[in-house]
Amino acid sequence: MLDFPKQKIVVAGAGSAGIGVVDAASKTMARMLGNTESAFQSARSQFWIVDASGLITENRANIDPAVVPFSRKQKDVGHLGLSEGSSLVEVVKKVKPDVLLGLSAVGGLFSKEVLEALRDSTTCSRPAIFAMSNPTKNAECTPEEAFSIVGENVIFASGSPFHDVNLGDGKIGHSNQGNNMYLFPGIGLGTLLSGARVISDGMLQAAAECLAAYMKDEEVHEGVIYPPISRIRDITKEVAAAVVREAVKEDLAEGYRDMDPRELERLNEEEIIEYVQNNMWSPEYPTLVYKQD
Repeated sequence: MLDFPKQKIVVAGAGSAGIGVVDAASKTMARMLGNTESAFQSARSQFWIVDASGLITENRANIDPAVVPFSRKQKDVGHLGLSEGSSLVEVVKKVKPDVLLGLSAVGGLFSKEVLEALRDSTTCSRPAIFAMSNPTKNAECTPEEAFSIVGENVIFASGSPFHDVNLGDGKIGHSNQGNNMYLFPGIGLGTLLSGARVISDGMLQAAAECLAAYMKDEEVHEGVIYPPISRIRDITKEVAAAVVREAVKEDLAEGYRDMDPRELERLNEEEIIEYVQNNMWSPEYPTLVYKQD
């Protein structure tokens, strides 16, 4: 995860949802860099945002205030041969991104030309494509397109479910679904058990970092970046514990039932995990046998 703040990310889509994702990701980068003003500036500089009118720079007229912090300075884009309104293909070719993030709701936006530009320009050994728009018809590309054009080393994730891709020779191109089920239950449970009255950016960031750290190195090397559904309760427990720890750290925890905030502060990591585990509901039912007369 230490490499995350160094990733160059080209983002397709500048609507409220898209900018919300970019803002959260940049704050997580800044958190990893120390949460200083220079850390925030460095984090924002890793994003290149392209909308229907092309690359967004400081020269964009009537720019949305939420987009302003991520608009590129003319001097930054000029030396790359880019300008206000440069196309997605041009931006990918010149920026050479590590990650192509689709938040546009435009199906097929990551065309053959865009994917070829990523393949031919990136210096990253494992470029990532996140085609996050829903429903399926709005996905920026399919996993088949990503693997067949960019190559078998690409890491693919989408907002909609897709089947894995058979790459031949026993190799599988994994289609990861970035579903909120990995985070939302743990965030809710952790917030409840901490007694926090608000969910801070730090609590959300702690949850995201926990999910990323949860994956084993060998899984990530295979292109698997989210846990299987069979481990959903375990990742929920880990995320909830991370949220509780962050709430305590930020002095937001007010306790839950018999656990007051002072007791929460004294719990070590293993004890917090146990506290969460003991407060998780398990859907276990007795077996009922019906006898017909």
